[in-house]
Parts: sequence; structure tokens; C-alpha cells
Amino acid sequence: MAARFVLKKASDGQFYFNLKAGNGETILTSELYKAKASATNGIESVKKNAPLDERYERKTDKSGHPRFNLKAANHEIIGSSESYGSESARDQGIESVKSNAPTATIDDQAV
Repeated sequence: MAARFVLKKASDGQFYFNLKAGNGETILTSELYKAKASATNGIESVKKNAPLDERYERKTDKSGHPRFNLKAANHEIIGSSESYGSESARDQGIESVKSNAPTATIDDQAV
């Protein structure tokens, strides 16, 4: 199964997307967008920025777990990871986003 962006509508009417790897695991989650078109633009921004290593902010959450944010050229966060058990697992997550996002299809479930 190929990587895909799953576009959904939240219970409050806003839109978000998850980037899922070929194995179905979520590797990146977006912020909430008021309009579906804005979420679609967010997906395009992820596709464009994902290959660029300097767009990744590697960090540690409050519990001490490694995670990352993907940022656009304007330094706005366009996607965040879940927590990882180690820095090497986080770095593998980044590599997965880099390789999967540019060619991922969009599965529009926001109907």
C-alpha cells in the first residue's frame, strides 16, 4: 500500500489531515483548518517542504519523548509527529515523511 494523506472533517467542522505510511501508520498530523481548501493547501505545502531537512524541528516533548514538527518556509508548523521512544526512531519518522510525502495521494474523507 502506498503512502497517502487522509483528509478528514473534525467534529467541530474544521478540517485536518494525516500522512500515513504504506503500512498505515500515521507519520504526520496537521493543525486544524477552518476551510477544506486551506487543508488541501497544507497538504501541498507538506509535499513541497518534506524533502528539505532544514524544515524539520527536532524536539523533545514534556514527557521527554523525541518528536518533530515540519515547518514551511515562513516557519509556520504544517505538521507534527507523534511521540517516539528514541531519537533514532524519530529520525526514521522524519526520513519516512521525506520519502513518502512528495508522492502521496490524497484520500478525501471530508464529506
